[in-house]
Amino acid sequence: MTHRLHADAVTLRYDQRTISRDLSIAIPDRSFTVIVGPNACGKSTLLRALSRLLAPAHGRVVLDGKSITALAAKEVARRLGLLPQSATAPEGITVADLVARGRFPHQSFLRQWSAADEQAVNAAMAATQVDALAERTLDELSGGQRQRVWIAMVLAQETPILLLDEPTTFLDIAHQIELLELLGDLNRQGRTIVAVLHDLNQACRYATHLIAMRDGAVLAEGAPGAIFTEALVQEVFGLPAVIIADPVSGTPLVVPKGREAQPR
Repeated sequence: MTHRLHADAVTLRYDQRTISRDLSIAIPDRSFTVIVGPNACGKSTLLRALSRLLAPAHGRVVLDGKSITALAAKEVARRLGLLPQSATAPEGITVADLVARGRFPHQSFLRQWSAADEQAVNAAMAATQVDALAERTLDELSGGQRQRVWIAMVLAQETPILLLDEPTTFLDIAHQIELLELLGDLNRQGRTIVAVLHDLNQACRYATHLIAMRDGAVLAEGAPGAIFTEALVQEVFGLPAVIIADPVSGTPLVVPKGREAQPR
C-alpha cells in the first residue's frame, strides 16, 4: 500500500502544550479516511499538521516523498486542499468570488483566469448546490449555506487529496448525507479524502479507513468493520454501547446504552 501523505514520529504542540508525542500515521492513497475521537483528543491538530498549517516540534510530515515544510505553499495547495474548522472571509465577498479563490494555486503571472478555472468553479458550486447563491454575499447566508460554499471552494481547488475538519458542521441531516455521498463519489473517482467527523455511524458507513484517537494517540485504525467494536467505543469515548449491523449498509452501527429505560 502506498502513502503519498504520512507523518513520521511527530510531536505536535500549541505554545508549550504538547498535544501528540511521537505520533506516526499514514493515509492510504485513494482512501476515504475518517478520524474520530472525543473532543480535544488531537484530531484537528493532526489535520493542521498534515496540511502544513502547523509545523511539528519534532518529526516530519511527508507529502510525495518530501518534507511538507520544504515545499512551497502554492505547490502544497496544488496537491492538497484543506477545509479548516473555522474559516474566515473578507466582509462583503460574494459566493462566486469566494469559490473562485480555490483556483488561486493554479494561477501565475503567465497563467491567468481560464476556461478551465471557470468550469472548475461552476462544477464545484453545482456539486454543493450553491450555484443559485452565486451573486449573494457570504454574510447574508445561513450557517449551513456558508459551510457548503466553503466546501465548494475546496472542491474548486481540484487537488488529489482533500482534508476536511468537521465538514458536516451546521448542515442539516439531508445536506450531511448529500455531502458525504459527494465525498464518497470523489473518493471512488480516485481522490484521497481525510475527514474529521463526530457522528460515529456516518464515519463507519462512509469511511474505507478509520482512525480512532484519544489523548493525542492513535488507539486503532483500519476498515470500520474490522476495528469498530463495543470495547473500542468504551476505550475511546468511555461510552457503553452495543454494536449492531446497519440495516442499510451493513456497516457497524453504534447504539449507546445510556441509562436503563424506565417504565412510563
